[in-house]
Amino acid sequence: MKRTARLVPLLAISALALSACAGGSSPTSSGSSDGELSGTITFQSWSLKGDKFSPYFEALFDAFTQEHPDVTIEWLDQPGDGYQDKVLNQANSNTLPDVINLPPDIAYPLVEAGVLLDLAGADSSLSDIYLPGGLEAYQYPGIDGTYGLPWYLGTDLAWWNTKAIADNGGDPDNLPTTTEELIELATTVGKASGGTMPVLSSMPTLDVFESAGIATMNDDGEFVFNTPEAAEIVDEYKAAYDAGGIPAEALTGDAGGNADMFKQGKVAFTTATSVFASDLQRDAPSLVPDVKATPRMGDAPLFVQGVSVAANSKNQAAAIAFAKFLTNTENQVAFCKLAVGFMPGTIDGSADTAALAADVTDPLQLEAMDIVSEAMKTARILTPFQWSNAMKVYMDQQLALALKGEIGSQEALDKIVKYANDNRIDN
Repeated sequence: MKRTARLVPLLAISALALSACAGGSSPTSSGSSDGELSGTITFQSWSLKGDKFSPYFEALFDAFTQEHPDVTIEWLDQPGDGYQDKVLNQANSNTLPDVINLPPDIAYPLVEAGVLLDLAGADSSLSDIYLPGGLEAYQYPGIDGTYGLPWYLGTDLAWWNTKAIADNGGDPDNLPTTTEELIELATTVGKASGGTMPVLSSMPTLDVFESAGIATMNDDGEFVFNTPEAAEIVDEYKAAYDAGGIPAEALTGDAGGNADMFKQGKVAFTTATSVFASDLQRDAPSLVPDVKATPRMGDAPLFVQGVSVAANSKNQAAAIAFAKFLTNTENQVAFCKLAVGFMPGTIDGSADTAALAADVTDPLQLEAMDIVSEAMKTARILTPFQWSNAMKVYMDQQLALALKGEIGSQEALDKIVKYANDNRIDN
């Protein structure tokens, strides 16, 4: 296993944020741990303690300790801001919690340092329980093992303002299913509306290339997406931009602004997780009757939150048992009924849309949940953990120049790939 003297920060790029909701049910016992367990374990969550989730976790702890009365669970919860820095400081000071909530990108430097446990080595049956994409998210090039259990997952859907599309030369009954068709629609609607109703609200991102079948990295871990095919996609985006199908605001690269522009009626398309259905009900209810959700074009991106176990846990057996208990199907379904729109990381849990939707009445939310459940079967990480925020910022800058015609698409991609390879966090 690779070791480093000290862990260095790696900017999280795929962490999921939970939106406020109400409801839920008590956790259930897994009965999956062998032998007598004892001792104290610490469990660290990420910004989940509060009125909404605390009752769930308190019931979960009670259920686990009823099954294992000699185990005590100490619950730590860290705030959303600065979580990665806190985790790295814990690892550096040898105070990493026994069981810890980590997305795959934050887990990576800890895996490199050898401070997380290979959970597949501890249990060979994980692939029978958890979604393959969720497990693969915690498997890293050049390092044997699986270092996290998928806990709650999300993916992007395509969201359409069907009235805006119909009013500007598009066919809301035949919405795009490929990137090429999406760009064609953006060009058509942009021209018909005179640029007043753009469709696209962002520039190409790494996952756009990946979902279009363009490999972003090779087997040696080098970025390689500066291909003629990728340059053609950028050229098509430029044509859509020239036709008014992409607003000038999109050239800032502000992904969070895309959904806001959709809710404001300024663009006719966006991508967002299924939680967006409740966001629309809250922020733009007048749009809801005209909104349709469809699967994301190409491969579905996978957003993962999971739990890992510290390699030096003094109560490793209890820690593993609790990590599996927390992420078993029953307890994941109960959690995702609170975190409406997210999906369990188990095979059975993600397929049980009836249980997940038992308390959901919004037709758009139900439609989105059905789409996500199907997407979970093949969803995968499209943005590699090596891709940093600094790389994204540089990519946005270069693509903005390309869309404005100040540099060529191939030149922009060549510069982006060179910058990314020169600044890889795993070099």
